[in-house]
This record gives sequence, structure tokens and C-alpha cells, in this order.
Amino acid sequence: MKTWKKVLIGVGAALLVTIIVAVTVYQNQKNLVTVQTGKVQKQNLASVVSASGEIKPKTYANIGANAMGRITRLHVKEGDRVQKGQLLAQLENVQSLADVNATRASVQAAQTDAVAADAALNTALADLNRAKSDAAHAKLDWERAQGLYSAALIAKQDYDVKKAAWESADAGLAEADAKVAQAKAQKDSMDKHITQNQANLTRVADVLQKTTYEAPFDGVITNLPVREGETVVMGIQNSPGSTLMTIADMSVITAEVKVDETDIVNVHLQQPAEVTIDAIPHKVFHGIVSEIGDNAIVRSTGVATSQSTSTSEEAKDFKVVVTLTDPPLDLRPGLSATAKITTATRSSVLSIPIQALTVRTQADLVPKDKDAAKGAVQAASSAPAEASKQKEELQGVFVIRKKKAEFVPVDTGISGTTDIEVVKGLQEGDEVITGSYKVLRTLKPGTSVKVDNSAPKKEDESS
Repeated sequence: MKTWKKVLIGVGAALLVTIIVAVTVYQNQKNLVTVQTGKVQKQNLASVVSASGEIKPKTYANIGANAMGRITRLHVKEGDRVQKGQLLAQLENVQSLADVNATRASVQAAQTDAVAADAALNTALADLNRAKSDAAHAKLDWERAQGLYSAALIAKQDYDVKKAAWESADAGLAEADAKVAQAKAQKDSMDKHITQNQANLTRVADVLQKTTYEAPFDGVITNLPVREGETVVMGIQNSPGSTLMTIADMSVITAEVKVDETDIVNVHLQQPAEVTIDAIPHKVFHGIVSEIGDNAIVRSTGVATSQSTSTSEEAKDFKVVVTLTDPPLDLRPGLSATAKITTATRSSVLSIPIQALTVRTQADLVPKDKDAAKGAVQAASSAPAEASKQKEELQGVFVIRKKKAEFVPVDTGISGTTDIEVVKGLQEGDEVITGSYKVLRTLKPGTSVKVDNSAPKKEDESS
């Protein structure tokens, strides 16, 4: 065979091999999926619930109007620090002060009348004792006269005189006894008048006292909506003129936040929290959960479900109070705040990126390239129980084994910010598929994959 023919045959064979290899590579790469991966590793995890709200003092009081009248003097201004018992405001008190003075005079007059009644009672008791003595003496004289008259030793005239004297003394005794009863009744009446006037004095003194407002505790005046000369009214909640001022005890500061109903079951008392305040950026304050509300609050209206007359399918929150352990001195009530409550912690546990988790049904896990298995699935799906089983969802991850994606069901624990605890199903060092999201959503078990964990290219700034 000539040389040029040998060369031509060799070139053709090489070209044929190249074409076969190219076709094989193309077919392999045609079904190859590019994925990003992460490692199963041990690390410390913390489950955090985030909620927003506002800064509030633990103890505060709205000083409401207890009487209607004009403000004659305000002794404080907004932002002042006050001590318990310090005078805050004064309303006009001309009428109430006059009522107190008049009632106090009535009490004094009643007390004087009671003294006179007591003296009259003592006089009546003395007259009663004298009448008793006179009656006893007259009775003895009459009894003696009876004996002498029976013995005919005295005249009947003398006997009648003794008898009349005894009857007069006995009548005087009855009169004295009646006067004592009358004096006792008068004294009791005077005592009741004193009690009545003292009760009236207590009432009018209370009215007078309600024109003067004192600080109930040490704190700061955080709100002062009224001015001197304005007229305040009582008994109308949240109405202009019914609240004089708000005093807050700023020694204990809290962040009152609203936690979503799906997270509230994980929040418990004394759990640690980190609080950030919008007005104080780049600084974190620490605190603990000190109060958890029992009633759900409708998110759109802010009304508790216990106060609502109708049911609602709207999203609901629960009030949670976090007490700050290191509040700044210049903190003001009402500032917006965000609390991150640590609900659980785990040390050195297996974890994976949260985005690696996916859900598949039993039917999704059946290999699609095996006709026999496919026919078995279709036959099984004819039975209702089997059909329901095929629709059952499993939580798991795709693990790369022999360059293919294998679905592995897993049991999970607490969730951190970016990672989640794996309780069962994986081992340390396993490589799991974390993305992309589009790939994870459609990835099938047994799919050949290519790992590309390079950082995504940034778009050209000029584009």
C-alpha cells in the first residue's frame, strides 16, 4: 500500500475517534448541571427571634385631671427630673378651700355642742342622784308616819303631809330620770353631728387635695401637653385637657416589641436579647425577656383579640417586654427599637446552610429513567393508600456522591441566621448542594452535577 494511502487512513481514523469523543463529551455535558455546594460541619448555633417595637420605661404614669378647673401654676416643664412628693401643678381652689373652711367650722361647732350636751348630761345625772336621795328620805318619813298614825300618836293631818311629801319626791325622781335620758339622747345626737361634719370635711378636703398634684415617684416629666391658664376636665380618657402630664421612672428601661405568632412559642422569660435603637446606630444594648403577653394583637389594628367582637384571619403578634441591663442615660421613651431574642443555643453541632434544605415527594424520588420502576409507581398509584403515600413530602438535602446528586432525608433542629442544625441523616464532611435556588427547585435524584463554587461575576459598572 502506498504511503499516502496509509497517511490518509490514519488521519481518517484519528478524525473518527475525535468525533466520537466529542459527541460523547457533548452528550455527557448536555445532562450535566452546575451547582454550588457547602460542607456539613460542626459549629455553634443560636436561634434568634427578631421583633420591632419602641422604648418604654417600665414604670410610668399619666397624671390625669381629678377635678375641673383652671391651671393657676405649673411647677415643672417637660424633661425635668422630679422626686416623689414634689409639687407639679396647682388648679384654682377658691370654692373648694372655702368649703373646707366652712365644714371645719361646722365640725368645731358640733364639738362645742357635744361639750354642752355632755355638761347637761352630767347636770341631769346630779339632779337624778339628788332626787333619789329626796325620794328615799321622804319614803322613810312616810313609813314612820304610818306607824305613828296606827298607834294614834300623830294627827291625820301630819300623816297626810308625810304621804304627800313622799309622792312628790317619787315624782321628782321620775322626772330626773327622764331628764337624764333626754340628756343622753342629745349627747348622742351631738356625737353623730360631729361624725357627719367630719365626713363632710373629709369629702371637701379630698376635693381640695385634688386641685394639687404631686409626683407619685421619682422620675422624669416626659410629656406636658397643658399650659398655665388652661382649663382641665376629668373623666374623659385620652381627651385634650384630661391628661396634665406623664411622669416616667427612667431607672428601668424596657423595649416593648411585637413578636409574630409563629415565633412566640419559642420565647420564654429570662431569655437574653440584643436591642438596637434607630436613634443610636452601630451600638447594641443587652437585656432579658421580662414579660410575655397572653393576648394576641391584630397587626393591622393593634387591638387585642380579647377586645375584638369578631374573629379575624389577619396576622397577629404578641407583646414581649425586654428589660435593658445597660440603658444609656439620655434614652427617651418612644424611640424605635429592634430586639433579637436568643431562644436556643447549641454548641458544636452538625449544621448545613439553610438554603440547602429542600422538599420532595415520594414520587419525585423514583428514578425517571427506569421504565420498570416507573411502571411500578403507576401501578401503585392506582391504590388510594399508595397514591397518598406517593404525595407525602420529605425534607432533605442533595448530597454529592460519585459526582451525582443523591437526595437524603434529614431531621433538623434549631435554626441560626444562615445555618440549621442537622440531627439525623448526614455526617461531618458531607458535601451538600446549596444552590442555585432554581437548580435546587428542579433537581432530580441521580442527576450528574458539576461543582462551581467560584464567586459570581459582578456586572460591568459601565453596563
